[in-house]
Amino acid sequence: MLGGKNILLGITGGIAAYKTTFLIRLLIKAGANVKIILTDSASSFVSPLTLATLSKNPVLSSFVKEENNTVDWNNHVELGLWADLMLIAPATANTLSKMANGTCDNLLLATYLSAKCPVFFAPAMDLDMYKHPSTKASFEKLESFGNIMIPATSGELASGLHGEGRMAEPEDIVHFIKQILSEGLALSAKKVLITAGPTYEAIDPVRFVGNHSSGLMGYELAEEAARLGAEVILISGPSSLNVKNDFINLIRVVSADEMYDAVHAHYSNTDIAICAAAVADYRPKIVANQKIKKASEDLSIELTKNKDILLSLGKEKKNQFLVGFALETENELENAKGKLKKKNLDAIVLNSLNDSGAGFGKQTNKITFIDKNSVIKTFALKSKAAVAVDIFEEITSRINA
Repeated sequence: MLGGKNILLGITGGIAAYKTTFLIRLLIKAGANVKIILTDSASSFVSPLTLATLSKNPVLSSFVKEENNTVDWNNHVELGLWADLMLIAPATANTLSKMANGTCDNLLLATYLSAKCPVFFAPAMDLDMYKHPSTKASFEKLESFGNIMIPATSGELASGLHGEGRMAEPEDIVHFIKQILSEGLALSAKKVLITAGPTYEAIDPVRFVGNHSSGLMGYELAEEAARLGAEVILISGPSSLNVKNDFINLIRVVSADEMYDAVHAHYSNTDIAICAAAVADYRPKIVANQKIKKASEDLSIELTKNKDILLSLGKEKKNQFLVGFALETENELENAKGKLKKKNLDAIVLNSLNDSGAGFGKQTNKITFIDKNSVIKTFALKSKAAVAVDIFEEITSRINA
């Protein structure tokens, strides 16, 4: 959600300025480009060199710029136009008052008055200052201008008092901004449940029955759903992958039974459910307590059928939009349509092991999207990230119709 965004961070002179080093790291990690404007007093709390190193951009603090024996100026208008988002953190009572009343006596305030982008501010000050009527008036005035306040939290303050006034923690600031940016997106306020990866069915404490699924398709679906503003629950079998977006709640499981229980714990509150996991159809009927020793040339393992997660969701479906996956090797279209009808799905995503570049362990996939009205759309071979985009375009076009 912040990937590729130009973020202009204004740092003012409060003790909470030390937290901005962590904030910058989080913004960079989220994929943002960060430029920093530092007020004169802020440089007493945090080093410009540290901020420049973390942001990979020069830190600006005054209108005048001297380089190589030449004098130039930092153009506040260009800075304001460059930014997709401006964040002032910490925002002291002094700076907030100036912002509210149009005082323009430093580079940060001039840039603020020139900015055309959304402006977020994170107040940080002592308890009595935070509660003072003039400060409250600044908050109200700034919000009436369309600026967005990131509320301060309660806790121990620099003065030793305990109460409101602490700047929100860096991770909470980033999460707050992402939440605001997600409003109005295609899946804003939606809950999406996705399964991914294989399941491992134990034979003994050492061995298991499994498959070659990496989980990549499910993880890419989760990332795309989060990018579209959804709250995502990703239930994953064993996988080396991890999630990047903090709107994704990753729940790791191992067996089909564990995945069944996790899915049903969240399904009732779900708007969209996509079962992309390669769940084992069978598991060993008896799991040995100790490692099975080599005793003969042959070993027979009796298998018993696992519960069908997708079928159970179709039976319980109320208002959810339910999507399954079908990996086929023969009679692909016919088998996928049969699965869609039998399991009461709204759509099914078909891929075939006969298509080069598709299937388990690949970075790419080639799919056919089939809905319950037998509308069929086939896509070319693409990266799994691009396939996730296609799948959600098909889903959102139907749920928003």
